[in-house]
Amino acid sequence: MATINEKRAGRGLRVLIYSHDTLGLGHLRRCRAIAHSLVEHDKDVSVLILSGSPIIGSFDFRARVDFVRVPGVIKLRNGEYTSLNLHIDIKETLAIRASIIRHTAAAFAPDLFLVDKEPLGLRGEVAGTLAMLKSRGVPLILGLRDVMDDPSLLEPEWKRKNVLPAVRDLYDEIWVYGLPQICDPLAGIALPKSVRRKITYTGYLHRTVCNPNQGYVKNLPDEPYLLVTTGGGGDGDALIDWTLRAYEAGAELPYPAVFVLGPFMQPESQTEFLRRAERLKNVHAITFDANMEALMDRAAGIIAMGGYNTFCEILSFDKRAIIVPRTTPRLEQSIRAERASELGLVQMLPDDGVRDVGAMINALRMLPRQKRPSEIVVPGLLDGLPNVNRLMTRHLARPRMRNRFSVASGG
Repeated sequence: MATINEKRAGRGLRVLIYSHDTLGLGHLRRCRAIAHSLVEHDKDVSVLILSGSPIIGSFDFRARVDFVRVPGVIKLRNGEYTSLNLHIDIKETLAIRASIIRHTAAAFAPDLFLVDKEPLGLRGEVAGTLAMLKSRGVPLILGLRDVMDDPSLLEPEWKRKNVLPAVRDLYDEIWVYGLPQICDPLAGIALPKSVRRKITYTGYLHRTVCNPNQGYVKNLPDEPYLLVTTGGGGDGDALIDWTLRAYEAGAELPYPAVFVLGPFMQPESQTEFLRRAERLKNVHAITFDANMEALMDRAAGIIAMGGYNTFCEILSFDKRAIIVPRTTPRLEQSIRAERASELGLVQMLPDDGVRDVGAMINALRMLPRQKRPSEIVVPGLLDGLPNVNRLMTRHLARPRMRNRFSVASGG
């Protein structure tokens, strides 16, 4: 019954996932959802996640899923990177990261390598690992979210990073965690037909509540509440302030609110928002909860910026939602929200910079009358995880043969 090279000579099947993670939770949470789905689907699979997230240890991982944390980096306002905690040069930090990634891959000896979003990793740190694993015949997969950025911005970015040769010559497949009728993440990029043929749209990644009783919020309202979430929170001040002002205005609103500010919000902003929330009887605020799925599941509706993971959760838990997307430094959230609004899946409230409190109050009052996502028929909308499992199984089931061609292994 074992087969597949006797489950790779009795050691089981191994999947390595890379998530570059500078600031935010999106990449890590997407990779974690995929990892959990894979081990649930196949008891012979183990998954190791490579991540730079400083809070990866705050999350629970299922059996046969673990992580290796590389030194963290953070992107500055001028676009440059710096070490998150170490007082060393960014070049040294990146060299350390690249070495850890390559040596982990060599020791773990994965049967498949899945790279999230960045084809060459942060500043090319995965290039050597890709070449090494390619020489060993390991399938290489690039996973992309449904929306990357405005095509006019993405194409020059990919040219600057020189990622096309890797996408063309190293990667076996490109999995897009979305649907083409919502967005083609590589639209506008002049891709060879050979690369286009590698693309498979999986649908969005369905989320479930792993631990419904676990979380930091112990005194949730007994009545239905709105969940206001900024994801990581590094750029969520405007959404929190705008929504809080609607509650501070004393207007009659359909639900009380639970605010989750985000672990990466500036401490002074967190302190001020928590202070304002304490003055309101119908508002509860916390900085972070690792079990956001449970909060989502219990909420009557969602107010969010509309990052990929939050959008998946809105669909998965069938919640009415108001999306206030950011437009800098990327248009990703705005493109997703606009298309989802056109389909009737969410209500979009653009941030015009003025943030009139009356507009937010009106949006909150309209929320109970919105259709739920399940009332909008979009075939294959939430088939992402079953399709990823199927695609993964197909690769893992193939006997692996060392590449006959000369590819630099990177040591």
